[in-house]
Amino acid sequence: MSLRSLLQSPFKDLEKALGYRFRRRARLELALTHPSFRHEATDVSEDNQRLEFLGDAVLGMVVADHLVATHLEHAEGELTRLRSQIANTQALAVIARGIGLGEALRLGRGESQNGGAQRVGNLADALEAVIGAAYLDGGLKAAQKIFEKLFVPPLEKITDGDGENPKGSLQELCQKLWKINPEYRVVSAEGPAHARSYCVEAVIRGEVYGSGQGPNKRVAESTAAAAALLRLRAE
Repeated sequence: MSLRSLLQSPFKDLEKALGYRFRRRARLELALTHPSFRHEATDVSEDNQRLEFLGDAVLGMVVADHLVATHLEHAEGELTRLRSQIANTQALAVIARGIGLGEALRLGRGESQNGGAQRVGNLADALEAVIGAAYLDGGLKAAQKIFEKLFVPPLEKITDGDGENPKGSLQELCQKLWKINPEYRVVSAEGPAHARSYCVEAVIRGEVYGSGQGPNKRVAESTAAAAALLRLRAE
């Protein structure tokens, strides 16, 4: 690629990986702008946080629409579990890392030096911001294109394994790789007794590999285990 073409399209490889070409690449650039970059740059007045907020909502809608259309036999609870497995922070980070999104992030010097390009939260937030930017750039069809390219393949792997026990499979894989068992940590338990919502993290070797939510600890642990399996199988 010539220097001229690179300057004209600095995001060409990323757009190819996303499956969507932006009409206004300034939107994509903003989606890749971490708050630390804005704080250090005198000529940058915005970062990707607002786009992240939008992208989170758009992704939730697109995932729900896909699941309702393709899983007619599943009840609401099962659909919620599947959505949680593919749209949680850990799963988003795995997908973002797979397309090299970290290398494209605009980070402040300190954040960059401290490994911000591969930080789970930064990757997940940026991917949601990119989806939000795509929605502004090309409407719902643009967001759906990215979803079909990046999310449908891992989602199909999850649903193909619907019959498996995520906790059992994760334990088996951890034993095979490291001779250890995963641990489950309750992060929060909110809501009244009749409508409790638990958030649980699956921890392996001291690192959070997946998180999940559910109406009880069993469901939340299963969802967290499934998210951890997605990450491990992608590595």
